[in-house]
Amino acid sequence: MLKPGSTIGILGGGQLGRMMAMCAASLGYRCIGFAPEGDNVAEPLCDDFFTNRWSDTTALAAFAAKCDVVTWEFENVPPTALEPIAKTRLFPPRIALEVAQDRLTEKRFVEDLGGRPAPFHAIDSQADLEDAAQRIGTPGIIKTRRNGYDGKGQWRIGSQHDIAALPPISAPCVYEGFVDFAAEFSVILVRARDGEVRFWDSPRNEHEDGILARSLLPAGDAITPQIDDARDLARKIADKLGYVGVLACEFFATADGPIFNEMAPRVHNSGHWTIEGAATSQFENHVRAVAGLPLGDTGTVAREVEMRNLIGKEAKGAQGELAGSDVHLHLYGKRQAREGRKMGHVTRLVR
Repeated sequence: MLKPGSTIGILGGGQLGRMMAMCAASLGYRCIGFAPEGDNVAEPLCDDFFTNRWSDTTALAAFAAKCDVVTWEFENVPPTALEPIAKTRLFPPRIALEVAQDRLTEKRFVEDLGGRPAPFHAIDSQADLEDAAQRIGTPGIIKTRRNGYDGKGQWRIGSQHDIAALPPISAPCVYEGFVDFAAEFSVILVRARDGEVRFWDSPRNEHEDGILARSLLPAGDAITPQIDDARDLARKIADKLGYVGVLACEFFATADGPIFNEMAPRVHNSGHWTIEGAATSQFENHVRAVAGLPLGDTGTVAREVEMRNLIGKEAKGAQGELAGSDVHLHLYGKRQAREGRKMGHVTRLVR
């Protein structure tokens, strides 16, 4: 158990690290961040911040030397960046990062645990793509195996004719068959060092242009009967990885039960509602878990909750949202509002 005054290192400098650092401070911990140069909005909330490339092993070692434990808020941290901090306790474990960073590895990992991802096929060439589209069928979607998020690194295939119009395959990809689903939802859990697991209520997630727009509770009739099966798989994933911290798994609710979409080995956008809508937020429980503290109550404290992302210029004038009843505004302090960029979020509760 980390004593008050201990230091938690955070790899990544985005809004997830910012909100994590806020909770760490309330529990009496210091935070030190590490991220390449950029709009690192977590930096003002950290006691110290290293602005260096992931390949700077000297800086990473100096960062680790100042930390009692290290976590991350950004799952695309190169695994090689973890080598200079190997002597410092790292939560979640490195294996979680390695599995989640490769969509093909992730899908195979989930299948081995009895989970059901969408039909998929590895793509390394144009011939592979044509074969995959023939075997699995169209429509479908091509996703890069690495570094894709918020709709990036994805191409939709409506028919075989669309394949000819695509640029040549230049990086390893995965082809996924179309899933006929009624709704999308996420399972968010926290796992302690001793293996205790707690779940938050699952929200219904609505996306626009591949980016999460809203998370809503209660999730609705299409989702509720499928939550237990989805939780069982999420728990198996966490246990198999020896996970410590918050883990998010995204699912499609279908006529045949939940279909696994992807996992995020970190606090997650669809869990932002927990800041005001749950007894203990995902950020506080992540800090509690990595620090070795008892986990907090994950119960929902309102009858209805809506979390809405403020994307791009939607953040302009967002303070006007506060005129509503039981409305909570979070602005991330990002300097430039560009299309598709998450600038903040608003949470509305009905008690």
